[in-house]
Amino acid sequence: MSTPRVLEVRRLGRTRYADAHALQQSLLAERVAGTIGDVLLLTEHDPVVTVGRGAGLEAAGSVQIPIVSVERGGEATYHGPGQVVGYPIVLLDEGRRDLHRWLRDLEEVVIATLADFGVAGRREDGFTGVWIGNKKVCSIGVAVRRWVTWHGFALNVHTDLRAFRAFQPCGLDPDVMTRLADHVARPLVADEVEEAIVRHSRRILGFQDLPA
Repeated sequence: MSTPRVLEVRRLGRTRYADAHALQQSLLAERVAGTIGDVLLLTEHDPVVTVGRGAGLEAAGSVQIPIVSVERGGEATYHGPGQVVGYPIVLLDEGRRDLHRWLRDLEEVVIATLADFGVAGRREDGFTGVWIGNKKVCSIGVAVRRWVTWHGFALNVHTDLRAFRAFQPCGLDPDVMTRLADHVARPLVADEVEEAIVRHSRRILGFQDLPA
């Protein structure tokens, strides 16, 4: 009988992007070396725009907050208060070594999370991420080293969407961005969104179901 796969969850609270990025790098090295198991980091960042491999720093436009070039795929996006950001540091086993599948799995985690709040999420042909109707609610971009994934997704829960207006998020019109709070008729608490993400991550990504 195979050993059940376990996903360790670390809830970091609000972090500076640089600190969370350094932690990812450290955990990535340890996971590649086999000295730790799989980890999901959940956090909320101080305001920052990150720019992935698909664009140069000019993609951040005229933003007046820190801009950071990172290793993930994709273009420029905003991170800040009101988001739940997830970074799975996960070794893909031989049957899952397909980055397109991994991206679809992360989308499915978010779609299932939205469903818990009575909201229908969907994919948009030609784009990575999750949409509600014609609006984008979650950006996704990943990197991989020796089949260990890092970076991940940013779900707008009650984010101030004005932060997207100084640039083209993921190369799109800023008006395309939305947040979960605008589609739910009750106050949202980040903890309950995180709990749903943890539950669906374990189920969809193939881990043992444990208390969050």
